[in-house]
Amino acid sequence: MVPDSLPELNLEEVDTTISFLGKELSLPLIINAITGGVDEALVINGSLARLAAQHGLGMAVGSQTIALDDNELANSFKIVRKENRDGLVLANIAANAKPPLALQAIEMIEADGLQIHLNIPQELAMKEGDRDFRGLLDNIAELARIAPVPIIAKEVGFGLSRETCQRLYEAGVRLFDVGGRGGTNFIAIEQARSGLFNDDFISWGLPTPASVAELSSLRFPIIIVASGGIRGGLDAAKAIALGADIVGVAGHFLKILTEQGMNALSEEIKVFQYHLKSSMMMTGAASLADLKRIPLVIGGNTAHWITTRGIDICSWACRTGRQENS
Repeated sequence: MVPDSLPELNLEEVDTTISFLGKELSLPLIINAITGGVDEALVINGSLARLAAQHGLGMAVGSQTIALDDNELANSFKIVRKENRDGLVLANIAANAKPPLALQAIEMIEADGLQIHLNIPQELAMKEGDRDFRGLLDNIAELARIAPVPIIAKEVGFGLSRETCQRLYEAGVRLFDVGGRGGTNFIAIEQARSGLFNDDFISWGLPTPASVAELSSLRFPIIIVASGGIRGGLDAAKAIALGADIVGVAGHFLKILTEQGMNALSEEIKVFQYHLKSSMMMTGAASLADLKRIPLVIGGNTAHWITTRGIDICSWACRTGRQENS
C-alpha cells in the first residue's frame, strides 16, 4: 500500500464499520468456520460467539453435517445463535449436500447466510474421502435457488480461481470466500494421517492474495471474503485494498482462545482493529470504501501470478485514492 504522509484524518473518525448480509459489523471481520459436533466445540463456539457479539463481528460455524446426522450434537452449533442473538451468523455445509439438509442447517442456527464449502483436495487426501464430484455445480445452483438466505461459496485452503468464480456466478452465487493457501493446510493434515499424497502436494492451491486479485479482476457484482492466512489488521487492510470486502480469520483466533483464553482473544481483536485503523490512517483511507481505492503496488510471487494470468497489475498501482471521487 502506498503511504500517505498527509492524510488529514483523525484516527478516532476512521470508519471500519460494514454492512454485511443486512447486519452491521464494527469490523470487516468474520470469525470463520472452525468446529462443531465434538465435546469441546460447545465451549469453543460459545466463547467465540460471545466475543463476536461483544466486538460486533460475524461468525461462521464449522460443517454441520455431523449434527444433521445426529441431532444430539446440534447444541454445539445452536450455542452460536444463543450467545449472539442479533449478530451475523453463518451456517456451513458441504457443497454436495442435498437441499433439504442445507435448509435444516440454516434453520438449526437461524443463519443469516450459508457457507457451502468446496474441499476436493482435502477429500482426495483422505482414504475415506469422496471421489465422485459429478453434479456439484447443479447442486449448488439448486441450493442458491431455494435457500432463504444468501449462499457463500467457500474454499477451505486452496483458493478460488476466476474460472471457478465465473461458473459459480452463472449458477447464482454472488458471495465468495476465497479460502486461499496460506492458512490451515488440510492436505498436510490428511497426508500425516493417510499418507496418500506426498510433499509435492503441500503447496497445492492458489494463495489468498492471488485468489482475491483474480476474483476482483472479473468486475462482477460480487462480494469477496478474503480468508486463508489473515492474522491481523494489516493483513486485512491489504486484502481489502486488493479487492476483498471483508476478511475471515479461523485458526489464528482458535489458537489464542484455546491456549490463552477469552480475555487474550478479546485483546487480540482490539489490536486487530487498531492495526486496521492505523493502516487506513497511514494510507489516507477514511473508510473501507476509500481503502479499496488507494494505490497498491503488488510485488513478488503475487505480481508474477497476476501478470502471467493476463491481469493488468497497473489497475491497482495507478489508482489515485480518495481524490478520484472529488
